[in-house]
Amino acid sequence: MRTRTAVVAALTAALVLTTAVPAPAAPGGPSRAAELIGRQALPANDGWAAAGTGTTGGSAAAPDRVRVVRTRAELVDALGGDNATNAADTTPRIVYVAGTVDGFEGPDGTPLDCADLADPEYSLAAYLAAYDPATWGRVTPSGPLEAARVRSVANQTRQTQINVGSNTTIIGLRGARLTGLTLMIDRVDNVIVRNIEFADARDCFPAWSPTDGDTGNWNSQYDQISVRRSEHVWIDHNTFTDGDNPDSAQPVYFGRPWQVHDGSLDVTHTASLVTVSWNRFAGRDKVMLIGSSNTVGPDVGRLNVTVRHNLFDGTLQRLPRVRFGQVDVHENHYRLGGPGFAYALGVGVQSALYAENNFFTLTGDTGPADLLYDWGGTALTERGTWVRQGDRLPRPVDLLAAYNAAHDPDLGGDAGWTPTLRASRPLPTPVVPFVVEAWAGAGRLPL
Repeated sequence: MRTRTAVVAALTAALVLTTAVPAPAAPGGPSRAAELIGRQALPANDGWAAAGTGTTGGSAAAPDRVRVVRTRAELVDALGGDNATNAADTTPRIVYVAGTVDGFEGPDGTPLDCADLADPEYSLAAYLAAYDPATWGRVTPSGPLEAARVRSVANQTRQTQINVGSNTTIIGLRGARLTGLTLMIDRVDNVIVRNIEFADARDCFPAWSPTDGDTGNWNSQYDQISVRRSEHVWIDHNTFTDGDNPDSAQPVYFGRPWQVHDGSLDVTHTASLVTVSWNRFAGRDKVMLIGSSNTVGPDVGRLNVTVRHNLFDGTLQRLPRVRFGQVDVHENHYRLGGPGFAYALGVGVQSALYAENNFFTLTGDTGPADLLYDWGGTALTERGTWVRQGDRLPRPVDLLAAYNAAHDPDLGGDAGWTPTLRASRPLPTPVVPFVVEAWAGAGRLPL
């Protein structure tokens, strides 16, 4: 265990970095501090993304592959020039985001809305009239209106899904924000995303799924960051929110909330070797899905992810939800509870979740037994958990024992592996909320 002096030193170092004053910027370019941070690689042994060749992103970029972008068109151009083919461009590059880049921005800078992306044969009013369960029944929508919705989704995907190639670093300058878009990291290797606020990756055309749950659900398509079929990805010091378009403000159709948001950061479709560190997830419903299907197949042996030193603040579920992978969740701070809260750690099919030294601050009637959910898994390793419940003093809690006392069947206590890819020994759990609060999220790097 670290000494008190070492803990204070670590916290002080984090605060110094947080408040550091960057060097003066060169005209039209990033500051010297930003140039140095833009070329940083993931440190050795820092989670699963450090395995094998490690994660260096665009650190080898030539000077002409270092760009500052302020618009969607500039972002697409900096990533290779053609959004349809950018994922295949492996040239090392560093992309600095300045200000707000909006996915709903046309090539000429004109703001777009959902109506601009809708197929001519689609309208929400007609869709609701056609597929009302009172007349359509509990049958998956089909026919011309559903086909028009699917074409509308394709239009939006071309507009708001920004494809990222291998050997890329995307890093925000101070105040950088990506709104209304998805960073798609698919079939690539070696990507770093840091110091950006992601807001409101909204779906204009949610799908009605009448057999999802007891009464059906609306489901959206777009994550804020989606990692698929990729390796060596480091997601660090970002903030994820719904911006000024929260789920609570959405209407209700067919008796269910109109769900326009999907995940904050999903790792699916055989992706692996991902480190998620020092991020802030605030006020979101679905946060982090690791593994998208219960089907035993290509995901087996994949989906290995490290989730460390993140703040989950007022989030409702998937913190993360895990299938198949060996997932190391350590030294995170969770502020949870209240209306809509579902669970924190989802133990899914063949998952091997290792949770260590996490701190939970709970409100309302949420208790330790509510923090796990069995999605078809059998076991997890859980140790060093502390809980502060309401006005009570923080205390160590055996989270697994609390869950098993309230639920059947019991979950086992051995995930079958022990993490080795950690850059340092874990902090004592009582210190975790102070360090994470000071250091997690966009705006903490000295850019």
